[in-house]
Amino acid sequence: MPVLFTSHGSPMDIPLSKEEKPFWNSLFELGKNLQHKYEIKAALIVSAHWCTQGTFVNISPQQTQIYDYYGFPDEYYQVKYQAAGAPDIAREIKRIIPFVTETPEWGLDHGAWPMLMHLFPNADIPVFQMSIDYHAAPEYHFQLGRQLKSLRDKGVLIIGSGSLIHNLSLVRQRFATGDMTPFGWEAEYDHWIKKEIDQRNFDSIINYGTSHALGKLAAPTPDHFVPVLYSLGLMANKDEVRHFYEGAAKLPAFSERSFIMEGN
Repeated sequence: MPVLFTSHGSPMDIPLSKEEKPFWNSLFELGKNLQHKYEIKAALIVSAHWCTQGTFVNISPQQTQIYDYYGFPDEYYQVKYQAAGAPDIAREIKRIIPFVTETPEWGLDHGAWPMLMHLFPNADIPVFQMSIDYHAAPEYHFQLGRQLKSLRDKGVLIIGSGSLIHNLSLVRQRFATGDMTPFGWEAEYDHWIKKEIDQRNFDSIINYGTSHALGKLAAPTPDHFVPVLYSLGLMANKDEVRHFYEGAAKLPAFSERSFIMEGN
């Protein structure tokens, strides 16, 4: 089963259709191809928006849709995505990694369902989330990804959902002036991170805060970056990387770069 790392997009884009937003359309086409090619038993999402102390996995049979963004018009809270959970597969994570805590107290946050509603618009794939231990070292996240490799052979599609560039304080500063144009440095960092991913320079990516001069500017907090470490930890030697969406940043301090890792 392939592994994905995908942007989940900006909350501002949630009401847009796949015809209006090319990134949504790329997810739609990818989802069609994946369901045609594989029997996907469940999808596990490591989302930037479930940050905890310790690592948790959601074992609820039904997934609550969480609108964890604030101050938007009513239409942003009317979008529905109703998907079932996968408690039996979620409990398998506890068997693989005993210190992970099971909980029914979460659902699908906006790091998951906005992406999923285009990837699997019929909500016919059971889905569940695993949290990010916010204060853990980057190596911790990479190694957890490695420990989850056996799930790939059991029909579980594992998705890291975040953004390789995500500096919310800079975004807010820009928006406060009414200017939504990128700063310009986003392209440099995006080019660098793509090269590091393609060349499997894992140590460089794990040490993202110091391995590039723009690292701390691109990812001042771990939440949106570390989902990629889970995805890369899951990579097999036979996998090839395909960047199914890439392009110039349309928002300041933000990235929609997304890729799939798939064996021949």
